[in-house]
Amino acid sequence: MNNVYESPFNTRYASSQMQELFSNDTKFKTWRRLWIALAEAEKELGLNITQEQIDELIKFKDDINYDVAVKKEKEFRHDVMAHIHAYGEQCPQARGIIHLGATSCYVGDNTDIIVMTDALKLVKSKLLVLIKKLSDFALKHKDLPTLGFTHFQPAQLVTVGKRACLWLQDILIDIEDLEYVLSNMKMLGSKGTTGTQASFLNLFDGDHNKVKKLEKLVANKMGFDNVFPVSGQTYTRKLDSRVLNVLSGIAQSAYKFSNDMRLLQSMKEVEEPFEEKQIGSSAMAYKRNPMRSERISSIARYVIINALNPAITASTQWFERTLDDSANRRISIPEAFLAVDSILNIFINVASGMVVYPKVIEKHLMEELPFMATENIMMEAVKRGGDRQELHERIRIHSMEAGKQVKVEGNKNDLVKRIADDPIFGLTIEEISSVLEPKNYIGRAPEQVDDFVNECVLPVLEKNKVEEVNVDLKV
Repeated sequence: MNNVYESPFNTRYASSQMQELFSNDTKFKTWRRLWIALAEAEKELGLNITQEQIDELIKFKDDINYDVAVKKEKEFRHDVMAHIHAYGEQCPQARGIIHLGATSCYVGDNTDIIVMTDALKLVKSKLLVLIKKLSDFALKHKDLPTLGFTHFQPAQLVTVGKRACLWLQDILIDIEDLEYVLSNMKMLGSKGTTGTQASFLNLFDGDHNKVKKLEKLVANKMGFDNVFPVSGQTYTRKLDSRVLNVLSGIAQSAYKFSNDMRLLQSMKEVEEPFEEKQIGSSAMAYKRNPMRSERISSIARYVIINALNPAITASTQWFERTLDDSANRRISIPEAFLAVDSILNIFINVASGMVVYPKVIEKHLMEELPFMATENIMMEAVKRGGDRQELHERIRIHSMEAGKQVKVEGNKNDLVKRIADDPIFGLTIEEISSVLEPKNYIGRAPEQVDDFVNECVLPVLEKNKVEEVNVDLKV
């Protein structure tokens, strides 16, 4: 056991892929890739940099001498300068051209953007898997009637599949937002200490075109089409806020799903997966707690609140830069991604194995359906010569009494028998029962599922390659 604090995202929740993206190793290797891209671009634009120097940088790009970097940081109290010196010790020929013209944010900020972009792509891949799982579930259960609820009170019928489409639609909105943000990700570029590119203009003897070409070249080498057109020393922290708002949106959708699942499991209508050896309660051995859905709710709450961090940071930056963003960003951005990754792992796991209990659903439905069918029953009696107003009053009286039997006396709903026994209706129990066919009360729910999946879901799945992801839960 470790005797120091470890983040639960590492030990319990987040995937190794997401943890690796936000690791120090990824960060520092990306710094070296950026230094290589800068040197290559500067050479291509005519600076006195040799291919031998660049080859030396490439040789050690993934072989970081961390012991030297740690020693240098203790000495300099500056992580970027520590790694420049460490890289320089490995590359004596290239030592003098590492970080040429750049400021710390060249590697720091550009790396953050690169990592966030890769992390958004990983999130997108999991959203696509989730969309496929939920759409399969919706189609499978599109015809299964179930009680709809408004205010968590029984309302008109829906179907199990139609309800799943509500979850799906939220996720589609999230992936739409995510794709928009991804398509607008830009690098900081090479802007210098206050964003004026003065150091680079000096390097290129006042040639403005070369300075403009430099950051375009660097961005392209790092896989980006564009850079921020203007900046201070840092890229605008509005980008962080925009990205975490997307993650918050995903958390909101997952939270809504998890709440619905917790209610459904309480009613014993739909359950999340429950493994053979799983224990629901240390005291109550019979329990099957919705612990995975509860975990989604718990972590989602954290993400939603955490989205305030970059919003406040973006609001409080002074002029061209201030350092009160740094410590906060080191925590809030990685943990937002690790948390959403954790949520999606659980969400996919639950969506892959939801267990539906049609008999329980039918029992609950039939307890309420007589109340909902009273208008149809009344219309059938009118067709047989009854007076609509008199029938309405008799149904009101019978409904109140039947409700009393259910809520006060704890008996079964006997509304159908009461109506059958009342000669004013002229209907037998069998005739009334024929009106109580659940599928007569679900409207276009099955057709809505088909239309929604075909018109909204399939285009997203067909446009993107859906690859299975490993979401084995650690706990």
